[in-house]
Amino acid sequence: MELLSGAERNQLFERFQHDAFHLELRDDYSVPEENGPFQNWLTGATTDTAFLAPWTRLVYQATSRGMTVRRVRVVTEPATPYLQWEHTVTPLNQEAGEDIRWLPRRLLPDGLSFPFAGRDWWLFDDRLLAVGHFDPDGRVLGSQIMEAPDIVTACVRLRDQLWHLAIPHAEYTL
Repeated sequence: MELLSGAERNQLFERFQHDAFHLELRDDYSVPEENGPFQNWLTGATTDTAFLAPWTRLVYQATSRGMTVRRVRVVTEPATPYLQWEHTVTPLNQEAGEDIRWLPRRLLPDGLSFPFAGRDWWLFDDRLLAVGHFDPDGRVLGSQIMEAPDIVTACVRLRDQLWHLAIPHAEYTL
């Protein structure tokens, strides 16, 4: 299976036409660029948010062209320290135009199952999926591209269901 790097996946943001949606299912991520800022936040030190600038630029470029960038974070409560930190930096994503909602696992419908063994995924324009793969320590390995109509359609339905259940960032407290 061929996996796209994060940089290659981000190139999809230059090509989508309407909507990019991210489903996050992990309570912790091991993203090297975030380690220092996250550790600073844990100790109460000033957190340099410059690590987010490449992402927020990418989002702003898309949203300023009229595209939507959305994200649902399915989370365990009580929230892990990582999710608490993510919650504090989310306003930077929002300033760039990203719409982020939170969905506590306790609010998930009974019997709901997630495709791809519970991996995160991006859905672009209801036609292309980029499914995230992680190593056992939680580090991102890359994204697998899928375009099979039946799989994409199932993810569109799941996205719509979760989006309506999820709580807008401004209304969600940890």
